[in-house]
Amino acid sequence: MSIFNNSSLSIFKIKEYRYYILARFFLTFGIQLQMSTINLQVYYEFTKEEYVLGMLGLTEAVPFIITSFFSGHYADKLNRKKIILYSLTLLLLGAIALYINSASFILFTRSLGLTALFSIVFIFGIVRSFLSASVQPFMTALIPRNLYTQSSTWNSTAWHMGAIIGPVVAGLIYGYRNELHADWCYLLNIILYVLALLFILLIKYTQTFVVEQTESIKESMKVGLNFVFKNKIVLSALSLDLFAVLFGGAVVLIPAFTDKILKLGPEAYGLLRTAPAIGAVVTALIVSVIPLGKKAGVALLWSVAAFGIFTILFGLSTNYWLAFFMLFLTGAFDNISVVVRHSILQLMTPDNMRGRVSAINSVFIGSSNEIGAFESGVAAKILGLVPSIVFGGAMTILVVLGIHKLNPELKDLDLNKEE
Repeated sequence: MSIFNNSSLSIFKIKEYRYYILARFFLTFGIQLQMSTINLQVYYEFTKEEYVLGMLGLTEAVPFIITSFFSGHYADKLNRKKIILYSLTLLLLGAIALYINSASFILFTRSLGLTALFSIVFIFGIVRSFLSASVQPFMTALIPRNLYTQSSTWNSTAWHMGAIIGPVVAGLIYGYRNELHADWCYLLNIILYVLALLFILLIKYTQTFVVEQTESIKESMKVGLNFVFKNKIVLSALSLDLFAVLFGGAVVLIPAFTDKILKLGPEAYGLLRTAPAIGAVVTALIVSVIPLGKKAGVALLWSVAAFGIFTILFGLSTNYWLAFFMLFLTGAFDNISVVVRHSILQLMTPDNMRGRVSAINSVFIGSSNEIGAFESGVAAKILGLVPSIVFGGAMTILVVLGIHKLNPELKDLDLNKEE
């Protein structure tokens, strides 16, 4: 009997989806490796200020938000596979530039320093907006509707597997033998982006939706915004994640937390940074066997509240393994909300609007990670490192209470009825 006959693995009978998941994994691995290396470089080679780590997040978020109003429009107009391929090519060129900038044998590039790193992050924000608007709708076109929830689970698993390995590898390579090896990290980064490109190229994709004849980008995005703001379930799910991630962005402070609270070096960063992703994968595997189904709304609310609680407990930790476990639990509960939100968007969004809704979702969620990083950096500067983390977790819990009060119907969400 084939392993793919198992109901939770049946989606892997689809060859194009297998290629997609592999591309998703290598892309995420590459992005997480790249951003972790940049964070380590900024902190250990240039400054040990939490505020500067927050500025990195803002540098990515601003172009991401601005460009998303265009990327969603074009993801519903142009071939989504081509958008992904062009975006991956730009990421590859960025990785090559980072390698050249960090390679010790090319001496003149050293003078670029922080400017080069922040410039790459700025460009990455633009590229990521097009990826975010295209990747999810692209995946949806590869599978039948009855596998949407299952696809969200495995898509999340592939993302989190990449997110687990990326920071760990970055920390181990960057701090190998107490020396700093950013160039080695970026060389591996180049290989990973090439692999992602190859698997996307292997996917046979036909764009089937009918393109709306809208007059302008402004009108096109207005249609997408109207859809989101008129659908209370979609809006509540997006708002919940937006504010939870905005205030719960403690992960950006891990280099400083590892250094100043735990008194450890960059080699300890990787495992701690990847703890949330490990927790998320464990949850994804459980959800793949025991789907959320009719209890999705209740699970969504409780999972985000638990994320806030364990963020607070992480901030209060002074032991490395206790801090690791608290971060593990934040990721485990956060992934429940991720699976529910992605399932809602897939099930409730018409195919010809998926690009715009994905772009809006990215503004709500994707940019909130980076703005949350900025908020955490500023809060750490004003309140101190530990109080800023505790404050973020407490605000996350208040957000859950607020969303529940504004839309009590959310707790009754049943994904089985939406299929």
